[in-house]
Amino acid sequence: MSIKSDHWIRRMVDEHGMIEPFEAGQGRHNAAGQRLVSYGTSSYGYDGRCANQFKIFTNINSAVVDPKQFDENSFVDFEGDSCIIPPNSFALAHTVEYFRIPRNVLTVCLGKSTYARCGIIVNVTPLEPEWEGHVTLEFSNTTPLPARIYANEGVAQFLFFESDEPCGTSYKDRGGKYQGQTGVTLPRT
Repeated sequence: MSIKSDHWIRRMVDEHGMIEPFEAGQGRHNAAGQRLVSYGTSSYGYDGRCANQFKIFTNINSAVVDPKQFDENSFVDFEGDSCIIPPNSFALAHTVEYFRIPRNVLTVCLGKSTYARCGIIVNVTPLEPEWEGHVTLEFSNTTPLPARIYANEGVAQFLFFESDEPCGTSYKDRGGKYQGQTGVTLPRT
């Protein structure tokens, strides 16, 4: 199993539509020339962007966080160019990009250092072979201060690992519960 390069990523986009929309280089400025947290293709990965729809965790109902019986009222929906996460809390968002992972590829996601150096952790589980959809992103604010996340800017790097043989059963084959998800997807059982 080896990590895949920028050449491979561009080829998979052209041949299989692996990432849509796709930035072939590194986007670092918006149309007005303002600096952004970079996104797009890097040497051995792809920096995905955060969309402008957020679910900010709140505990106004004193709910218990239970992945088997998740209370949607534990979130406040917000749409905007940036999102403020309360201290020691978290928010959910999704990628701008829609991913289609090839059958012989496992994709691992790591938060960008720009956010990590501010105490903001990005958590995403691996994207399994033949999974597709918008990636739901979890942002944890580990600081005692409010933290800002910027929409339409880079938040996490996706690394693609190609196996020397295809898996016997892919995420699609087993009918994974998050297959084809769009927008922010809450826990499912």
